[in-house]
Parts: sequence; C-alpha cells; structure tokens
Amino acid sequence: MIKDEFKLDNQLCFRLYTASRLLTQAYHPLLSEHGLTYPQYLVLLVLWEKDAQPVNDIARRLYLETNTVTPLLQRMEKEGFLVRTRGKKDARMMIVTLTDEGRRLQDKLAGVPFAVGKAAMCESFTPEMLPGLYKTLDDIIVKLGGGR
Repeated sequence: MIKDEFKLDNQLCFRLYTASRLLTQAYHPLLSEHGLTYPQYLVLLVLWEKDAQPVNDIARRLYLETNTVTPLLQRMEKEGFLVRTRGKKDARMMIVTLTDEGRRLQDKLAGVPFAVGKAAMCESFTPEMLPGLYKTLDDIIVKLGGGR
C-alpha cells in the first residue's frame, strides 16, 4: 500500500508543473501568430518594463542562467525584435535593446494577458484571488530561489 505522501495527487510540485505547462500552452496560439515563443514573450515583458538592459539582468529577472538566455536573445535579434550591443563602459557586457518592431509588439500583444487570464478563470479561481496567489507563489520562488 502506497503512503499518502507518495501519491501523485498529493505532490505540490506536480500541480505547479501541470498548471505552468497548461498556462504556457494557452499562450501558444496567441503568440505564434506573431512568430513568438513563450520564453521570447517573457524577454519582451522584461524589456517593455525597462529597455536597454544587460543580458545578466534579463537572465536574473527570469530566474534563468545567462547561457540559457543568450541563444534566445540571438534568435530574437535575427527576427528583428531586439539588438545586442557591447557596453560602452565594459565591452564584456552585452546590452539588449528593443527595436521599433519589438516595441510595436507590445500593442499587438495587448490582449494576450487578458485572454490567458480569462482562459484560466473558473469557479474556484477568480480574479480577486490573484493578489493572494501571486504572494504565495512569490514566497515559494524566494524561498527556493534564494531571493535571486
């Protein structure tokens, strides 16, 4: 007989993983029509908040390693959404800046957060619950991510 703590339905990680995977899938049709992947959308969100950032800052903000973000940025540069330039003070630092097309995508994708949010809302999950959910998830991220 299996112990309760080893049942799949009793695993927090499984529920978080499944919810994350399904939410990411909900973004796919909305982003793919603009030639974007979900990770590219996350990079755009970071740059829309503050343009012209070092690669290291973008990676830190996304809780990713620089070597994971760099190929993503290279693809986005080839697609014309951003440019990477060497830092003026430190040539080893790569600064990422949106192109006009990258900025225009913000208007083109304005309905995406609402559409995905609407898709996720159900009887047991309402918009009023979001601040509490964000707080709980932020606490988990800080605890497990070391406050990165």
